[in-house]
Amino acid sequence: MHLTLREIEEATGGKLVGADAAVSSVTIDSREAASGALYVAICGDRFDGHDFCASAVENGASAVVCERIPNTEIPYVLVQSTRQALLDIAKLHRRYCENIKIVGLTGSVGKTTTKEMVYAVLSEKFDTIKTEGNLNNEIGMPKTLFRLTDTTEAAVVEMGMSNFGEIERMTLVCRPNLAIITNIGVSHIEFLGSRDGILKAKTEILKGMPYGAPLILNGDDDKLWGYQNADFQQIYFAIENTQADILAKEIETANGETSFTVCFDGGNTQKVTIPTVGKHNVYDALAAFAAGLSLDIPPERIAAGLQNYAPAGMRQRIKTVAGVTVIEDCYNASPDSQKAALNVLASLPAQRKIAVLGDMLELGDYAESAHRTVGAYAAECKVDFLFCYGEASAWIADAAKKTVQTAHFTDKMALTEKLLNTVRAGDAVLFKASRGMALEEVIQKLYEEWNVE
Repeated sequence: MHLTLREIEEATGGKLVGADAAVSSVTIDSREAASGALYVAICGDRFDGHDFCASAVENGASAVVCERIPNTEIPYVLVQSTRQALLDIAKLHRRYCENIKIVGLTGSVGKTTTKEMVYAVLSEKFDTIKTEGNLNNEIGMPKTLFRLTDTTEAAVVEMGMSNFGEIERMTLVCRPNLAIITNIGVSHIEFLGSRDGILKAKTEILKGMPYGAPLILNGDDDKLWGYQNADFQQIYFAIENTQADILAKEIETANGETSFTVCFDGGNTQKVTIPTVGKHNVYDALAAFAAGLSLDIPPERIAAGLQNYAPAGMRQRIKTVAGVTVIEDCYNASPDSQKAALNVLASLPAQRKIAVLGDMLELGDYAESAHRTVGAYAAECKVDFLFCYGEASAWIADAAKKTVQTAHFTDKMALTEKLLNTVRAGDAVLFKASRGMALEEVIQKLYEEWNVE
């Protein structure tokens, strides 16, 4: 990192008190402060970073960015907003990393899986970093940029949002060289009003991109296929839309893997295998394939990268436990991702198929119809049992109960007991809900009862 306190003072519009000095790293966690670090005292909803300035200094921080005078002897930069200052400092650091190729990524569903696949592809050619965990907001995104070093050649930066303006502020900081929009669904529709509003919010990512940069879009998404912006090189990927630039054909699933042929550049083909199942994962792989081509990675190396992809966190991990196939997918949920997960469950060669679905959050007035749509789809997929957890999931159960054996729960222990009395070897069980429902707690209880670590 090549920053000084004077530069940070200028970038943030703050006031430096004390001597100028070089900064070796930037952190918002006092526990992570090391020698030469700059500690930014973020004011959060549940904590005030100013309370930890002394701790940061004890751990080695040599300077502080703060909104009020800290009780320390080290230099500090006084600013109006440390949240904005964090973005300003990240933007300054990005200017020193001008030659690093950054892929900006957003969308309603599949962002993180696509991020992991793009990372796997880019790592075939470049020294690459990626957004870790769920650090895809205005606090987390700068932390990714601060990891850029002199040896970094590429970065995959995921950008999430819940309202207008958030992605614009992030993209103006990280300035992607190319962007991917996975799809336009209904996540956060409570705040954005409609899918057109969501499209507007997602395309804010373009505000930080150079003229003529590649813009990779889902050609099977009705909102994105009709989107036009002459300032960028639009590249479409698809499964159904034969007019797309990059097309998947001959999709086959076996032994937990999906193989397909990618058609691109007017007649070229490449065989690809990804170590996961589900049509939605093919879309994510196509987006990564498009990113690889845009960065001049040979198709065979793109395919090798995709075969090395590994699911992140609690996203669609499929494992066999006590003779039961378990699909762990507890990170997030929307109508589109619920349907995709049900498709995966339906495709498995199990004796019985059990769906455990929880509430989908942040849907506002759309909540009832969205949950009922998922319930009806579960019935179409012919699951053998449908167990629903949470208040809103009662609508899922109600929509499916005429054709599916259904039960609704508001207590996790009751749900766990029902599963223990129902599930047997040879079954497949899907767990899918919004992150706030913490459905993984039920999975863990099952594993404990089955004596699985």
